[in-house]
Amino acid sequence: MMSSLKRSLTLSDAIMIGLGSMLGVGIFVAVAPATAHAGSGIYIALGLAALVAFCNATSSGQLAAQYPVAGGTYAYGRAQLGQAWGLTAGWAFLLGKTASAAAMAMTFAHYALPGAPPLVLSFTAALALIALTTVNILGVSKTATVTKVIVVIVLAGLALFVATSWLSTPAEVTSPSAAYLPSAPLGILQGAGIMFFAFAGYARVATLGEEVTNPSRTIPRAIMWALGLTLIVYVFITFTLTHMLDQETLATSTAPIFDAVQVPWMKLVVQVVAALACLGALLGLMAGLGRTCLAMARDSRNFTFLPT
Repeated sequence: MMSSLKRSLTLSDAIMIGLGSMLGVGIFVAVAPATAHAGSGIYIALGLAALVAFCNATSSGQLAAQYPVAGGTYAYGRAQLGQAWGLTAGWAFLLGKTASAAAMAMTFAHYALPGAPPLVLSFTAALALIALTTVNILGVSKTATVTKVIVVIVLAGLALFVATSWLSTPAEVTSPSAAYLPSAPLGILQGAGIMFFAFAGYARVATLGEEVTNPSRTIPRAIMWALGLTLIVYVFITFTLTHMLDQETLATSTAPIFDAVQVPWMKLVVQVVAALACLGALLGLMAGLGRTCLAMARDSRNFTFLPT
């Protein structure tokens, strides 16, 4: 069996990786479709999404503390449900997250080079994947360092957006349909489902369980801290968007933060921040993919069909 990975990730490292994984493209788009369903109940929807994420995150933290090894879903499935289900969970994770990585890379390309030809976008996405793969190959410490830089810039950019927005004049409500109206319970639940997508990524820390110092204590705390900080960011962004845009505009927007910007130079800042946020989420995603591949490759029982 291969030797264990070096435990070098501290609590702050783990929190930053969790934040980087959650502050991806969702924060730039999720509020709009959620508002279309939830209306004035968008804050209830956000609270419900956070509650479900908290329950799931608590479960992930407990599993990671009990099984502090690389692999996340694969490791837990194998330990709790057996080899077959663990392998199924592992392959499902790899296939799903590989598709997610490709989509996130293309999203980064669209934000980095809006309006560029498809071939240029594909080439840019491929370069991003190669660059972040290189970072991961250099070690988890490099991954944590790059993630910290990205998260700090993204948070600073979002804070600047909030500040400039509240110093600007919000849009006027021009018709009754544009006002924030109550929504039916089903609409709020639908909005909560969309907002839950925005919290995806908190379990990324768990897949790096073998590289976290004092994992039984650090991982659950890191997941909760990352989730809590992300919720605070979403509350500020949602509050700002509902202040700057009427319901009709926000509900139909494909880029609500861009549409809410009132200061011309701020649009470029938002574009850069959105591209970096995609890179941060992609970096955490690829780190999780690599550790899951490692965990599955370690177990020879997964490859008994190969000649020896």
